[in-house]
Amino acid sequence: MVSVVSVALLGRRLGGLLSRCPWPAVSCGYGGVCSALRRLSLDNTTSPPPKRPLNAYLRYVVEQHQVLFKQSPDIKVVEKTKWIAQAWRQLTPDQKQPYEIAASDARLKYKEELAVFRAKLTPTQLASLKEERRQKLAKRRTIRKKRKLTILGKPKRPRTAFNIFMAENFDEAKGTTSQAKLKSLQDEWQRLSDTQKQMYKQLAEDDKIRYQTEIKSWEEQMIDSGHADVIRVKQKRRAQRALRAKAKANQTAAKTPKPTATSSTVKSKKKSEE
Repeated sequence: MVSVVSVALLGRRLGGLLSRCPWPAVSCGYGGVCSALRRLSLDNTTSPPPKRPLNAYLRYVVEQHQVLFKQSPDIKVVEKTKWIAQAWRQLTPDQKQPYEIAASDARLKYKEELAVFRAKLTPTQLASLKEERRQKLAKRRTIRKKRKLTILGKPKRPRTAFNIFMAENFDEAKGTTSQAKLKSLQDEWQRLSDTQKQMYKQLAEDDKIRYQTEIKSWEEQMIDSGHADVIRVKQKRRAQRALRAKAKANQTAAKTPKPTATSSTVKSKKKSEE
């Protein structure tokens, strides 16, 4: 089943895609590389960079979105995307084949055109393009990880004493903007005595204990459910060591022969029975 998060994200991406590139021009710039190439092309080349093609599913999404737009123009993009996702899963392999063939052909053509375009770039431009691509991929991984942690219900990190003070007094703080209010609260926090700050420090300590308890329980659940990749590095190493120790113990137990009854043991057993 398609999650609410994935449908919402795809809906927003689809909205931006359709605003830039109506069907059938489905080979719209999609993926990060083309935007960087396009900026480079403005300085040193006369031809624009090739546009990254859509995959089979997104081709189907764009096509069906146009159909639904004519049939039900008042339906929201997210609702349309959800309906299209369900319809795509119900298609047979033969029904999906035209979209997959078109996507494969467009991908091969894109690679050829991209190679020709990159050959026109200078080494400095290629290095700059590679670095920008690396940064975008790192940012994308970070966003996906945060989204996954939210879906998996990771406990919120503990608040500091100042965070608690700010949350309690933000609405009444002086200033018309968030930045002005924050500056006002920082100045007010500095003027508080240690005795006045003690209450907030105690609340922060209590919140820290809450977090330690919840994160420990949550990480144990993640290990048991096969999501050990999202837990803290220290806890991950501890869990890996525990798993290796358990596997080693099982191997040792399997290799150790079971004790057999010796002749003296049998004789003593018979004697005791007599």
